[in-house]
Amino acid sequence: MDEEAVKFQINCLNNRSYIKKTVAKILAYVALWDVVSSLAYASDPNPLQDFCVAVNDSKAAVFVNGNFCQDPKMATANDFFFPRLNIPGNTSNKLVFMVTPVTVVQIGGLNTLGISMARL
Repeated sequence: MDEEAVKFQINCLNNRSYIKKTVAKILAYVALWDVVSSLAYASDPNPLQDFCVAVNDSKAAVFVNGNFCQDPKMATANDFFFPRLNIPGNTSNKLVFMVTPVTVVQIGGLNTLGISMARL
């Protein structure tokens, strides 16, 4: 074999070992990430309830998010409805808009859903 062929073979072997080391490092990082992310996975497999319609009755059994909850069997569609969002507000002001905020006070069904609404 001539000298160039030997150098080429040595270079190829060095590249292969570099590639093997790189692949091994990547696999190690993926395995480490997999372990860390599986430890960080958190959930509540059995949530308390799907919704909590807020009521002002202190005799209600469950107190969630600062409000007493109505019995879920007593919930109706009106607990999730606010009739004034379809009515435009008075926009004859300097900013030329009107906000109609809606919170758990107006719609009891918003309790524990983590949302509020507003009509601009």
